Parts: sequence; C-alpha cells; structure tokens
Amino acid sequence: MNTEKTQTEQLLEALEQKFNAINQKTDTHLEGLLWSKPITYWDYIQTDALLNLQTQRTVLPDEMVFIMYHQVNELLFKMILWETEQLCHTDKPETDFFTEKLRRISRYFNMLTTSFDIMGDGMEVAQYMKFRNTLTPASGFQSAQYRLIEFASTDLINLIDYRFRATIDRNTPYSHAFEHLYWQAAGKDYQTGEKSFLILEFERKYKDEFIRYMEKYNTINIWQKFKQLPDSEQKNPALIDAMRHYDYTVNVTWVMGHLHAAQKYIESGQGSGEATGGSDWKKYLHPKYQRRIFFPELWNEEELKNWGE
Repeated sequence: MNTEKTQTEQLLEALEQKFNAINQKTDTHLEGLLWSKPITYWDYIQTDALLNLQTQRTVLPDEMVFIMYHQVNELLFKMILWETEQLCHTDKPETDFFTEKLRRISRYFNMLTTSFDIMGDGMEVAQYMKFRNTLTPASGFQSAQYRLIEFASTDLINLIDYRFRATIDRNTPYSHAFEHLYWQAAGKDYQTGEKSFLILEFERKYKDEFIRYMEKYNTINIWQKFKQLPDSEQKNPALIDAMRHYDYTVNVTWVMGHLHAAQKYIESGQGSGEATGGSDWKKYLHPKYQRRIFFPELWNEEELKNWGE
C-alpha cells in the first residue's frame, strides 16, 4: 500500500498547522479562496491609485515632471528605510548580511544621484521659474523620510551643526539636540532665534516623530551596529568599502547632484535667486559647509580635511 502523501495533501497538512497555530479554522480560509478574485498586476501594484497622486497647481506641463520626480524620490527613500530598519533591528548581524544591506541602500542612492539629470535637463527653465512660485514656501528640505534615514545612519553628534558639537554629547536632552541639527541653519536665524515658516510647519508635523526616532536609533543606528561587530569583522575590506561608499554617496555625490540641479534654475537670472523655502541653499546643500559625515572614523585625516571639495 502506497502511503506517500501527495503534494496536495502535504499542502493541506501545512495549512492545518498554520491556522491551528493562530486558532483559526482551515476550512473557513479555504472556502474564502473560492470567492477571492484572481490577482492582477494593477491590483497588486495599486497602479490606478499610484497614477492618481499627481495633482498640478498650474497649467504648466513641466510641473508634472517635477511632481513625479519628487514622488519617485520619496518611494526610493522608503526603500532605503526598509533596508536600513532591517539592518538596525537585527541583533548581531552577520558581516555578509551587513554588507549586502549597505550595498542595496547605496544602489538606491546611486539611482537618486544619477536621476538629477531629470531635474537638470528635463524641465524648461522658464516653466520652472513660473510654477515654482506656486510652491512657496514648500521645499524639498521638508522631506521627513530623508531625516529619518540620517537618524538611522549615524550617531546624532554627526548631524549636529558643527558650530555646536563641542557643547553636545550623549547626555544632552534630545529636544535640545534637535534645535542644533545641521538643517536648522537653513531655516533659523541664530542671531534672533527666529524660525522661518518653512521650519515651523516642518516641526509642527514631524518634530515628535523625529525625537522618538532620534532616541530609538541612538544605540542601534548603522554606525553603532558596525561598532558592535567583532574587531576582526570591523576590518573586513568589503564591509568598510560598503560603509565608505554609502557615506560618500549620501553626503557628497548625491548632495552635489542636488546642488548642481538647483543652481541651473535658481541662478538662471529668471528669478530672485532664492530657494522656495527661503533657505541659504548653497550653504545648506554644499557638503564642505556642513561637513555631514556618517562614519568619520573610516576616513583618514586628509580625506576629512578635503570633504566635499
């Protein structure tokens, strides 16, 4: 007598085990399959919803390019956070796993960097200089996901405005450190202490979430996970290369791509020469001013000295 189970029987047994584990009736779930619709590409990807998220504020065609480009950026930021969070929440990650996650994240940032051609060459300057006035005071500065990526990547001290780093350490309250993050300089007058509408609105929506994230990733950010590896693994050439590539891509290559794209339009002579959010965009964007470096210990003295040059 052949007692070998068929594939169907094996699957049904596995389903029984799965649903019994969560106190569910297998028959109920199997009957539900009878009435479920076959999955389609457009339902799975939610194509219709995705393609209806682009709402122009003007009649200028190239505004649609601008909107979609930034929405693609936010999707890539979400992909970066997806990989970052897996790495940071893995207890004692293996070196190969660590390296692979960094390579994935870097590929997304490589994609973001090369995509600046879409901004630099994909819109008419005259159109941009018209529709940008309808965006004021909104700014790419207000991308919350990008801030979360930074908090999850490095120790908080490396995100503090370099003018105030000597006065801040791990015992500093997060609310105080928040007020001295490097990007505060783009929307805050340090002589008067007055904040711009740009940054006030940004904080109104995201400040509480940011402070929770700062605290959450204080001991599990990418740099801290690296330092938790055995000393021998911290010297792994492939991992060090992945760490340095990620750091340089985010804080120099991508930033310079953004700067050059912005310069083409803002310095075109067709507008005020100011960013939509009113920030000092050159000093905010150029890496040599803020010297944002996620992993300074992985760079030599000469490299640190010439950062962003």
